[in-house]
Amino acid sequence: MQLALYLPDIPQNCGALIRLGACFGVGLDIVEPCGFLFSDAKLRRAGMDYLGRAEIVRHPSWRAFLAARAGVRLILLTTKAAQNYLDFAFRPDDVLLLGRESEGVPDDVHERADARLRIPVKERSLNVAQAGAIVLAEALRQTKGFP
Repeated sequence: MQLALYLPDIPQNCGALIRLGACFGVGLDIVEPCGFLFSDAKLRRAGMDYLGRAEIVRHPSWRAFLAARAGVRLILLTTKAAQNYLDFAFRPDDVLLLGRESEGVPDDVHERADARLRIPVKERSLNVAQAGAIVLAEALRQTKGFP
């Protein structure tokens, strides 16, 4: 199981997902450019001492990310999806892709995803870190991937 962030905007969410990945032994791909400096104090504060414990791979572009992750199933978490994440069968090698906090992902990324999932909520949407944690927990439960 792997998490991936597409052009993240908010360092605190990126830091929270780094921490989440470190806690559950799940790697994090970051598709750049980020909307912040990777050395940002807010990122370090949110990631705390987990930054050194997490498996982080930074990709300079969407194209570089796709080349590095060729052959894996890409699962996009999006408010625009019809399928509920609870009705999806996850696999241990899935990559859970999270979009930008401000814009989500462009149409070509939507089209490239092997599946598009949503979290049913009463209001508009959750933040990226919360959405990643919710879906990752279900994916790990299904695949018996908890540490």
